[in-house]
Amino acid sequence: MAAVKRIPKANDGNTIDETLFGLIADDLVNQGFSIRHGALPDDISSSLYAHQLELNSNIYVDAGIGRGDDYLKTEFVRTDEICWITSDSEAGSKWVGWTTKLQRFLNQRLFLGLFSFESHFAHYPPGAYYKRHYDAFRGQANRVLSIVTYLNPGWGPSDGGELVVYRDEKDREGIKVVPLYGTVVAFLSEEFPHEVLPATRDRYSVAGWFRVNTSINNSIDPPR
Repeated sequence: MAAVKRIPKANDGNTIDETLFGLIADDLVNQGFSIRHGALPDDISSSLYAHQLELNSNIYVDAGIGRGDDYLKTEFVRTDEICWITSDSEAGSKWVGWTTKLQRFLNQRLFLGLFSFESHFAHYPPGAYYKRHYDAFRGQANRVLSIVTYLNPGWGPSDGGELVVYRDEKDREGIKVVPLYGTVVAFLSEEFPHEVLPATRDRYSVAGWFRVNTSINNSIDPPR
């Protein structure tokens, strides 16, 4: 008897991930950004959410702008606090594993040459913000693709804290994204200015960036 080829079921993790990754890839090709509500697998969302709530406040650092010697903390631009994510925790391991699969898929589908990934938890206390900015400057070939996911159960319209993605430098209206639990947003880092509006309650998220390898000779491009 011939072997019966197994058809993946709807609840197969790989099938669901690849379907989502395909939608994100199509969005990036068609418009340069992707907004997918409730897209992050629930086991990863719940693990990240629980882990972030357990983090000691002393682990967080005030966020700044720039890298290396150019790093600067400034409340004029942003007032959130961050904690970098590693694979040391179960939550971090799940998240990094999922983004690694996304990285592999996008490289195969879109030939982006994504080389490494960095991410952090972000906590915005009530009233905190991040003013309009780019995640990467054009031509520096550092951060290529930005990704954000939100960890806010029961977020209401009056809670604020929207991410505003602007289509270009001239756009003043933008596209507002409510930071609903499990929503995934991805966009080309050099192309889209964006900002985070103040919220009326604690706002939790994970922000990450896929990067290309810009190491030259003996000058090593650091992971962050």
